[in-house]
Amino acid sequence: MPAITLPDGSQRNYDHPVTLAEIAADIGPGLAKAALAGKIDGKLVDLSQTVDHDAEVAIVTARDDEALELIRHDAAHVMAQAVQELYPGTQVTIGPAIEDGFYYDFAREEPFTPEDLQKIEDRMREIVGRNLPIRREVWSREEAKQRFAEIGEQYKVEIIDSIPEGEEISVYRQGDWFDVCRGPHLPSTGKLPKAFKLMKLAGAYWRGDANNEMLQRIYGTAWRDKKELKAYLHRLEEAEKRDHRKIGKALDLFHTQEEAPGMVFWHDKGWRIYLEVEEYIRRKLREHGYQEVHTPQVIDRTLWEKSGHWDKFGDMIFTTHSENRDYAIKPMNCPAHIQIYNHGLKSYRDLPLRLAEFGSCHRNEPSGTLHGLMRVRNFVQDDAHIFCTEEQILPEVLAFIDLLFEVYRDFGFEEVLVKLSTRPEKRVGADELWDKAEKALEEALNERGLDWELQPGEGAFYGPKIEFSLKDCLGRVWQLGTIQLDFSMPERLGATYVAEDNSKKTPVMLHRAILGSLERFIGILIEHYAGALPLWLSPVQAVVMDITDKQAEFAREVAQFLSDRGFRVETDLRNEKIGFKIREHTLHKVPYLLVVGDREVEDRSVAVRIRDGKDLGVMDLEELAGHLEAEMAKRS
Repeated sequence: MPAITLPDGSQRNYDHPVTLAEIAADIGPGLAKAALAGKIDGKLVDLSQTVDHDAEVAIVTARDDEALELIRHDAAHVMAQAVQELYPGTQVTIGPAIEDGFYYDFAREEPFTPEDLQKIEDRMREIVGRNLPIRREVWSREEAKQRFAEIGEQYKVEIIDSIPEGEEISVYRQGDWFDVCRGPHLPSTGKLPKAFKLMKLAGAYWRGDANNEMLQRIYGTAWRDKKELKAYLHRLEEAEKRDHRKIGKALDLFHTQEEAPGMVFWHDKGWRIYLEVEEYIRRKLREHGYQEVHTPQVIDRTLWEKSGHWDKFGDMIFTTHSENRDYAIKPMNCPAHIQIYNHGLKSYRDLPLRLAEFGSCHRNEPSGTLHGLMRVRNFVQDDAHIFCTEEQILPEVLAFIDLLFEVYRDFGFEEVLVKLSTRPEKRVGADELWDKAEKALEEALNERGLDWELQPGEGAFYGPKIEFSLKDCLGRVWQLGTIQLDFSMPERLGATYVAEDNSKKTPVMLHRAILGSLERFIGILIEHYAGALPLWLSPVQAVVMDITDKQAEFAREVAQFLSDRGFRVETDLRNEKIGFKIREHTLHKVPYLLVVGDREVEDRSVAVRIRDGKDLGVMDLEELAGHLEAEMAKRS
């Protein structure tokens, strides 16, 4: 009979099989009331699940990490029930929990309207109030297909057909409504907190295939309580205000247009930001021993076939044709860097060799996924590849981690999340090499004292990797940096070096990037700072304004003095009131607003204000330059 080990190490013994709900009740009425689901030997299951063997058991409540996914999955089911009650004949297809919420795809001839969302949400609250018990049932494949076919759910029949033979067909009921689903779920609809909201409508192809029928998708969000929901909606409002596309238009930084989907038209001020970011990274790479290279945009398809990219990314590659040859417009830089490595004999004394490129890449992303700077078809990576020996993996990874954190701090990001992804089931290379590579990555993370999360099986087919994500001011997580070990491509493309014993060996190739796409990173910066970039990144760092025409000449002199010291400065000599000028340049997020009147001309000084409205008083020109230089040195 089962011996149950609880998370605190205590044990409870039973003389009969017992459900998780009974275990929760046995521990105490408070836990029984709060219980949402449970875990048996680490696997998340319904409270109704029976334990008939010795096992480690945990009861999941709203405080646990797993709770949100449960809540959101149940919210999707409650929404689907509400839709079918309100709009009979609507078919439900797939409805998962996703980050921050859930969605369900519906097949319905008449389109939903924004007004329908409120009706559906109201019916959802009613269903929660009914406190319908949620029960799991196992049906035979034929029974499941027949039952769903009888009620006109053809998409569900197709889903059942796609379930591998031998797998259980589990169905969850809530009241009279039911859906095929793996689960787990809450014990009743009454356990679903009423902290949910339906957010928007969208179109979605069945199974994500543009050749299939277009369905209607309803997105929602769900949280543990109304306080969390309110905080999330506030974050959305803030994110809307910070949308880089709106700020980019307001500050005249960039635009996109239909004639070049997914391509960025950089305006003067936006391009200044871009160049500053690029030059900053360029300086860092030089300091850390990288050689900067540049490779062609258009390369014969045979190279991409040898590297394996043609088969894996063929649909994403833009192609062109000339003189009976097929070419790929470069989707990534790594095969081209190996061509530079292969140009001339390499010795172990030449390693590590670090090749960096601001490589312009093109990928044929679906048009529906394009999003300002965040998702584009043409982007530039701060890409680099390190060719090294197996013994050099650890020191190279350590050096990269140090560089990455230094860069993120300079841009104003302190909180970095780290994940280590290890060997997938389908992979190339001997297990001994994978052991060494994974150990080196883990040692590097531990040696730097970093908290990290393991992602078993999530490595690339050619090697393990570390992913670095940063959090912005709204708590949003952006995956940026990565370092990946590659045992495959150097061998595929014939890269070798002469080892110390005069034998030929294949180098290990480290793919690494810090910012990833420069376009995307600048979009993140714009939203993180709401357009008010740090002084060193601001396209215009100061504006010199006169009060009347009498100060115009001195205003030009001040601007020239600062420009000669390397600052990006403009003048505003329009015949407008000084208050109007200050307001306008404040809205344009200019860090320093410099005003000259008769007294400033006489004293050869300027009145200094900053964009948040603070008055720094009067400074002479040398004092002002020193102040700006000190702020530039602090960067973020």
